[in-house]
Amino acid sequence: MINYQKIIKRDPNKRFGKPCIRETRISVYDVLSWLSNKMSIQEIILDYPELTENDILACLAYAADKEHKIESV
Repeated sequence: MINYQKIIKRDPNKRFGKPCIRETRISVYDVLSWLSNKMSIQEIILDYPELTENDILACLAYAADKEHKIESV
């Protein structure tokens, strides 16, 4: 699994502290929403060229880790 901690950041002054990709204002939720609406990784990168495939995979890894932690409690 990709190490998302180097890519996903929280800044209380950006997007109300939601987890975002690096210094962008693109949130993990945004990326997951696009993927769930059947956008491909390539389509997302075409629309948002500041993103990389690793950024998108980091969003998936972040979501998987959060889900794992919820079930582990």
